Amino acid sequence: MAAIETLSEHGCFGGVQGFYKHQSEVIGLPMRLSVYVPPQAKAGKLPVLFYLAGLTCTEETFPTKAGAQQYAAQHGLMLVCPDTSPRGTGIAEADSSWDFGTAAGFYLDATEAPWASHWRMESYITSELRSLVFEHFAADPTRVGIFGHSMGGHGALTLALRHPALFQSVSALAPIAAPSQCPWGVKAFSGYLGADRSAWAAHDATELVKAGAKAPPLLIDQGLADKFLAEQLHPHLFEAACLAAGQPLTLRRHEGYDHGYYFITSFMRDHLAHHAAGLGLAPA
Repeated sequence: MAAIETLSEHGCFGGVQGFYKHQSEVIGLPMRLSVYVPPQAKAGKLPVLFYLAGLTCTEETFPTKAGAQQYAAQHGLMLVCPDTSPRGTGIAEADSSWDFGTAAGFYLDATEAPWASHWRMESYITSELRSLVFEHFAADPTRVGIFGHSMGGHGALTLALRHPALFQSVSALAPIAAPSQCPWGVKAFSGYLGADRSAWAAHDATELVKAGAKAPPLLIDQGLADKFLAEQLHPHLFEAACLAAGQPLTLRRHEGYDHGYYFITSFMRDHLAHHAAGLGLAPA
């Protein structure tokens, strides 16, 4: 069994919110994660929901800001949030900008030097992290969902589309929905994957749907007061691709909501209900 170190644990809505660290073989460095275990885990294995956070965030951002534990406790959903990138890599360029490098892993496996040595977030999440959670917590490997925000929304959509057997429910909040066509995505893909745009399409949710990839019925929420909407997010491109391909999608647009956690927490109950239904749980 892979070793895991408990950093702290806190009683929360009848369950336990914990923070942990382990040595990742995939990343080649220590990685941190948070896990919320609801009270129903005392009776057996539960569905598990992975949350992928956005740029600049850590494994602590979601559990401290999103207000998700109360709904997870009602449904009996375990919540797992990994960090957003390797840290302490010794790569000088890793900390030179806020939207690339540290805290900006984009949930893919880099192929370009020097990033390819440690930036392997796709393999980490879809393989090593899953196994770690199933080994150490009462999580059911047959009932797994994924969701995320912004860069993490991109990660949730692309990982679900690229690994359809792994995830039975999917949603996103203000995702980077067409990264090949926005500055954040172009910068990340150029650095991590190189100049060949054909490699980018394999990590672009809009292009994956166009190419025939399928996912469970999707829920996306997007604030219309989001300052990144026009330049970076492009949900309309993903919506059009889903419509053309017959991919079930509910895309909800909300007046007055921006890109931050006030927006996220406002719709957290809906997202956990969406996942609970997709993972076979009775309505709370």
